[in-house]
Amino acid sequence: MSINMFDLTGKVAVITGGNSGLGLAYARGLAKSGADVVLWGRNREKNQQAVAALEAFGGRVWSQEVDVSSDTAVAEAMAAAVEKMGRLDCVVANAGIASQTGGIDQMTTEMYHELLNINLHGAMYTLREGAKHMIARAKAGEPGGSFIICGSMSIFYGVPGLAHYAAAKGALNSVAKTMAAELGPYQIRVNVIAPGFIATEMTQADPEVFKQIDAAVSARTPMGRSGVPEDLEGAAVYLASDLSSYHTGDTLIIDGGRYIS
Repeated sequence: MSINMFDLTGKVAVITGGNSGLGLAYARGLAKSGADVVLWGRNREKNQQAVAALEAFGGRVWSQEVDVSSDTAVAEAMAAAVEKMGRLDCVVANAGIASQTGGIDQMTTEMYHELLNINLHGAMYTLREGAKHMIARAKAGEPGGSFIICGSMSIFYGVPGLAHYAAAKGALNSVAKTMAAELGPYQIRVNVIAPGFIATEMTQADPEVFKQIDAAVSARTPMGRSGVPEDLEGAAVYLASDLSSYHTGDTLIIDGGRYIS
């Protein structure tokens, strides 16, 4: 008799920015493995479409319209999700926006704050509120849980025009290690997934630019191609599952081998 060691049946996950792109990929992987998922996104129509797609896997799926740049909105949404679903086992802090500048000298204060308000502050609010609920559950006698932070390869090497983006992702990479140390006594894990260049709605916004980057990345990647959202599903399932119960404070690179080449 075979046993599905990645079975997430009975677990509940909240995924921010979960209605498209990488967030939807993370949610899809978790839903395929039996988890009940809560999607956060600001676009109601996209939320509804994502819910319909994930319900096909048989679990409970719910969406919330949440602006993660608001600490109050995040706190209220997290509390509502726990009340609706009955528990919280996994939080995927994925919500973010892209912003390209010509260089640090051309980055406006408005561009800087707009990106950090979502990519860094929004993630921090999400992690904080999720931690409150998981710690409370642990103190009540049920330890465990997993935080998955969507990182970036800009953590490891410089990408011109992305100083503000790299600042947010680099900060979260450090936050993950600190949280792992703080939450370890509660058996709560905290890890980062750092994707390489992935073909998403965000990265394909300008088809010509995408074509150029895709060709350059593919040429420098041992696997010979850029990534697709589906490439990230397995990492999310592993980190959300009990198989990763002793794995914390780490950054998983999913980039087809580009970093080591």
